[in-house]
Amino acid sequence: MEISELNILYEDNHIIVVLKPQMLPCCPDESGDNNLFDLVKEYIKVTYNKPGNVFLGLIHRLDRPTGGVMVFAKTSKAAARLSEQLKSGGFEKRYFAVLCGVPQRKRAVLENYLRKNSVNNMVYVCTQTEEGAKFASLEYVVKEEKAGLSLAEIKLNTGRTHQIRVQTASLNCPVYGDMRYGGEKAVKGKLALWAYSLRFSHPTTGDALRFMIEPPKVEAPWKFFDFDILN
Repeated sequence: MEISELNILYEDNHIIVVLKPQMLPCCPDESGDNNLFDLVKEYIKVTYNKPGNVFLGLIHRLDRPTGGVMVFAKTSKAAARLSEQLKSGGFEKRYFAVLCGVPQRKRAVLENYLRKNSVNNMVYVCTQTEEGAKFASLEYVVKEEKAGLSLAEIKLNTGRTHQIRVQTASLNCPVYGDMRYGGEKAVKGKLALWAYSLRFSHPTTGDALRFMIEPPKVEAPWKFFDFDILN
């Protein structure tokens, strides 16, 4: 991916909001692959002819196979204020997910304790007393059902590694395309998990901002659902 291919949803002197494509890492990792963070830094450096190392604040993350909206900070002050919003719950992150199967409850709050195995990079539902256990909470609403699949809108209340994938799999309704956590119900394909909405306050003006972008509706399994019902 080149900087000319960046999909910039919004930019000012303090923040830049971009679309993260699926399978592009959001930041540098052990793979050494091209990543969104470095691309945005290069974009700022080239576009504004900035010398030296350009500042860019990483506020939140998306897994490599997940696409959707991300915001980066262009100043240290903006980074600090956005990070504080993230910690205090002022950040609202909403996702669409296509699930294999239909949850028994069409609307619910899922609360679990999760622990990560750093050896295999897998996350597991566990008890509160297990070492490394972290509380995880999300809210979901099933919007539509079709051919054994369901379209769910998910609001994250915590930000744990692989949280949505693990918690939906615990309902025996794994995310479509999730070969890691899908078990016997796993369906091959692109991971159908999309960060479609990000809501927060502007770090300097305090204005309420919301950025939204729909998943790739021409691709399976998104194309099986009617997104007009969400308007």
